[in-house]
Amino acid sequence: MSAWNEGNDVQALVHGRAYLPALAHAVAHTRSGDVVLLAGWRADPDQLLDDGGPSVAGMLVSAAQRGVVVRGLLWHSHLAAWGYSLDAHRKLARAVTAAGGQILLDQRVRALGSHHQKFVVVTGPAEVAFLGGIDVAHARRDDASHAGDHQTRTFSRVYGPTPAWHDVQLALRGPVVRDVETVFRQRWTDPARLTRLPWHTIPARLSGLPRTAGPLPPPAAPAAPAGSCTVQLLRSYPRRHPAYPFAPHGERSVARGYAKALTRARRLVYVEDQYLWSREVAHVFAAALRRSPSLQLIIVVPRYPDQEGRLDLPAYSFGQSAALHSVLAAGGHRVQVVNPENEAGRPIYVHAKVCIVDDVWAAVGSANLNRRSWTHDSELTAAVVDEQLDDRHPLDPAGLGDGARRFARELRLTLMREHLARPRRR
Repeated sequence: MSAWNEGNDVQALVHGRAYLPALAHAVAHTRSGDVVLLAGWRADPDQLLDDGGPSVAGMLVSAAQRGVVVRGLLWHSHLAAWGYSLDAHRKLARAVTAAGGQILLDQRVRALGSHHQKFVVVTGPAEVAFLGGIDVAHARRDDASHAGDHQTRTFSRVYGPTPAWHDVQLALRGPVVRDVETVFRQRWTDPARLTRLPWHTIPARLSGLPRTAGPLPPPAAPAAPAGSCTVQLLRSYPRRHPAYPFAPHGERSVARGYAKALTRARRLVYVEDQYLWSREVAHVFAAALRRSPSLQLIIVVPRYPDQEGRLDLPAYSFGQSAALHSVLAAGGHRVQVVNPENEAGRPIYVHAKVCIVDDVWAAVGSANLNRRSWTHDSELTAAVVDEQLDDRHPLDPAGLGDGARRFARELRLTLMREHLARPRRR
């Protein structure tokens, strides 16, 4: 993989109602011999991608039937009785495999870990890669009005019957698409067994699910430059036995990328995250606040966890409070913690994983701001620096000569306008 790729077009797709139809449109225009590669933590075969469909299963099955090479890697997950998606993953894998594609249920993780990456690569006439925080699953198809997705899942009652879901995905075009494809190919060809747990292996054999990876066509040449953004892919992989061939000692470039970017933070760091409840992660932000007395930090997080079990809320509250305490101790009044709600007064479940530093560096991906995402689960985040300067004031927020960049500033303003219910200026 490249250290970074220049010349990319990057579009932020805020919410599932922006991302899922774009995904369906891209896959619908593939032809025989094109490739669709999907990696996810959760997937529901009946989830609609647009008001009139198709469903996730319908999209992938139709593509496989017309000769598109469809391959998928879904985390093996756990039983639906425990609140997980194993049954849905098996159903989707059987449907796609019967149509000529292949989806593997992947448990090649460290003990108690998961594959949390959420990305899709579509090759063909309009080559594109999507990555971020949005799985092709129930509850994700919401928009800025935050009325929720009628295809929902079990949720804490405080969020109401159709929980509001806030999230961000990126659409990438240009040379970086080949690197996103490489992330999939590396995991696909991992020689380790899909699972070493007998209570996984036996049901897989009985259900006829594929247990070995089929061939992939050779990768195409990198795409021509398509835009002004330089993109660096950041990943997390744990140290595993047997080792990942592509990360024999694990990988922590997500953590290193954040730590490096925050050393240059001077004026404003804007964060949206599902958790922010790790003291180790909070230490990185606290250090930036202590280093730069003029630095302000805005943190947008959900008010409540998505589940309401006896252990969920205390663990969530304790972990997040401990992390925020260290950040507030470092920054005091320069730190704002925001819990958004919709017009009906219902809390919005913030699932996005976004960080914007001084309107220059923007990171969007699957990695949360917690130790698990930085060390233990597989994650994929894109760090974006737009070479196009933004001509709105302040021209150089950090005062380091970097100048504000168009993509980072526009993403921050788009998100803040939504949370503050402010219209876009013409």
